[in-house]
Amino acid sequence: MNISVRNCNLWYGDFQALKNINMDISNREVTAFIGPSGCGKSTFLKILNRMNDLVDGCRITGSFHIGGVDIFDKSTDVNLLRKKVGMVFQKPNPFPMSIYDNIAFAPRTFGVRKKAELDRIVEDSLRRASIWDEVKDRLKKSALGMSGGQQQRLCIARALAANPDILLMDEPTSALDPISTGKIEALMSELKQELTIVIVTHNMQQATRIADKTAFFYLGELIEYDTTEKLFSCPTDRRTENYITGRFG
Repeated sequence: MNISVRNCNLWYGDFQALKNINMDISNREVTAFIGPSGCGKSTFLKILNRMNDLVDGCRITGSFHIGGVDIFDKSTDVNLLRKKVGMVFQKPNPFPMSIYDNIAFAPRTFGVRKKAELDRIVEDSLRRASIWDEVKDRLKKSALGMSGGQQQRLCIARALAANPDILLMDEPTSALDPISTGKIEALMSELKQELTIVIVTHNMQQATRIADKTAFFYLGELIEYDTTEKLFSCPTDRRTENYITGRFG
């Protein structure tokens, strides 16, 4: 599902956090947002499923379309938007309930009641998140007993259980060890066959490994946006070059 953003501006009170951002994100690709801390990457990501609605004093202008639908139109159902545009956060946040109930949470919310159907969704989601074989014998155990890397893949499975078209990932591996990070990167490469994935990352090597396109943000502006290969090998803006070569940030 394609994403199109035009003239995006965002303020927290009097502070302008995003300035005139224009971006098209292609279907079934991984797009990475890079840039120093506080440059607007996560703020922009959260607009795409209207998480900023929950922030007091936040004001947004511009045009935001997902699959041709205006996500800020009065007729847009925010719950349905968040079903289609899933989110995985920096810190794994499993619910304090069983592994099974974590995954079944979204389908139940949207009216699925039959056990056979819930069983199918739970298994399918855990398989798609490459964690089924690790947890299939302890589905009734608390999700809080899992390792950090397993918890993060569980959170990805929980997002997949809502059958989204887009998966937003806000630094999903920053709290994980290299082995767990590798598993989640491999998972993203598989999932992009069926989903649009947008990831915020501070790890530039990660962007080069997994992203088809990369966007560089700086001080609330989108400085450069291109194929990952081109942005890292021959950036057109000096600020991009300075950031990826470690001169600042």
